[in-house]
Amino acid sequence: FGTHGHRDMEIITYVLSGALEHKDSMGNGRVIRAGEFQYMAAGTGVQHSEFNPSKTDPLRLLQIWIQPDEKGVPPRYAEKNFATAPTGKLNLVASKSGHDGSIAIHQDANLSFAKLDDGQQVEYPLAAGRHAWVHIAEGEVSINGTKLSGGDAVGVNDESVLNISATKPSQVLVFDLN
Repeated sequence: FGTHGHRDMEIITYVLSGALEHKDSMGNGRVIRAGEFQYMAAGTGVQHSEFNPSKTDPLRLLQIWIQPDEKGVPPRYAEKNFATAPTGKLNLVASKSGHDGSIAIHQDANLSFAKLDDGQQVEYPLAAGRHAWVHIAEGEVSINGTKLSGGDAVGVNDESVLNISATKPSQVLVFDLN
């Protein structure tokens, strides 16, 4: 996309394969590669462009838009690289407080990411009153007994633990929501 504007939106991009070139009015400019997360809080307004810099390699990405709980904040930009993250582990990408080295976002939400090999399992404890949205970026998993494939997602309510088991190499995003 050529240069365009956004306002009052939390935008998180995860590159699955290929590369994404980003330039913005805050002075950020970089190529984001597979395994990297990019965060942009549009806040009071930001102009940016994003495109595949390769004429031959395809780009696959997920872009998550979250409505902020506070409007009119100064725009911000951050990145997290999980390209070499170990498999079989949930990694906190973003959270309201920015705890454990995560990106601080303007919403009561936690975003975690896991790469799983065939047969690996992770558990995600879900506090009382919290809800989850689990997106399977690629692969095949079972979540509390429900089988899902790449591109599928499931909303989870009234559970205290998410048991996520891979039946193929997989990448999973877990959104812990209020």
